[in-house]
Amino acid sequence: MIQIEDLRLIEALSQSASLSAAARMLNVTPPALSARLRKLEATLGLALATRTSRQLSLTAEGERLAREGSALLAQLDALPESFRREDKRLTGTLRISAPFGYGRHHVAPVLARFGLLHPDLKLQLELRETPWPDKHDSDAVIHVGAVRDSSWIARPLAPNDRWLCASPAYLQRHGTPTEPHALLQHRCICIRENDEDASLWRFRRRAKTSTKVASATSRRAPARDSVRVVPAYTTNDGSVAREWAEQGLGLVLRSEWDTRDAVAAGRLVRVLADWDFDSAPVTLLVPTRRGRTARLQALMAFLEEALATSAAVRRPTRSTRPEGPAGARL
Repeated sequence: MIQIEDLRLIEALSQSASLSAAARMLNVTPPALSARLRKLEATLGLALATRTSRQLSLTAEGERLAREGSALLAQLDALPESFRREDKRLTGTLRISAPFGYGRHHVAPVLARFGLLHPDLKLQLELRETPWPDKHDSDAVIHVGAVRDSSWIARPLAPNDRWLCASPAYLQRHGTPTEPHALLQHRCICIRENDEDASLWRFRRRAKTSTKVASATSRRAPARDSVRVVPAYTTNDGSVAREWAEQGLGLVLRSEWDTRDAVAAGRLVRVLADWDFDSAPVTLLVPTRRGRTARLQALMAFLEEALATSAAVRRPTRSTRPEGPAGARL
């Protein structure tokens, strides 16, 4: 007979690249986990995983057991909420994933406040280079940037423009570009994240407002254009790219949330401010399955209010109503 511990075992294996990683997740030793896996395979008469000295992967039967077992575990974890007391305290565990930089500076403080409001709730925040829900076991994912196709629901949290910046020293040495195609003559710092084309920078000139009634033609949004820059430096860490720009190594196209303080302090200067580069909105990704738990619903509402309010404080002169990202279901 399959036990709950067996389901948690196969779930951990499905989320881990090695037996050792799965053992750490379950807080057991690798030999103990290996013995439990052999016992489960003997019980079922099936091979559930293939393992080498460096890698572990599930067989088709193992993937099926992990998928159906995870669904059963989710139902079991949610069961206590259906019997929760009249005080409606939130219990159980919430697993949240977020990018390193934004997660550290913005999501973690919000979760700390949320945790203080719900002391019986266990919160797990995992910071990843490129979090994406279809590949990981999370209840909610904070995503920064364009949303690719996913079976999860996208809920806008906050706008986030990308600013083109350089240090005063760099601009003094190399001059300030006056239009985007002039970037071809400059040293550029590129960030490779979320499988984006790092060296293709898209932009459009910001539309000028007028008090006069505009014609239908003049009301059209300016056409989008792009420039293929030649990277002088490339990294997969946005904070490193910003620090390189502060050190005078080149121009960087980086999220407003990460550059605003450096610009305010004079370490960076925003250039080409009359052009809008592709934005990187902050989005909350949650499962499409029905019957979301009360704890997840509460977290969604708290994140939406806290991060939208934070964006409004940072950007008092701009509208803070976030746009729905292309390709996402709202």
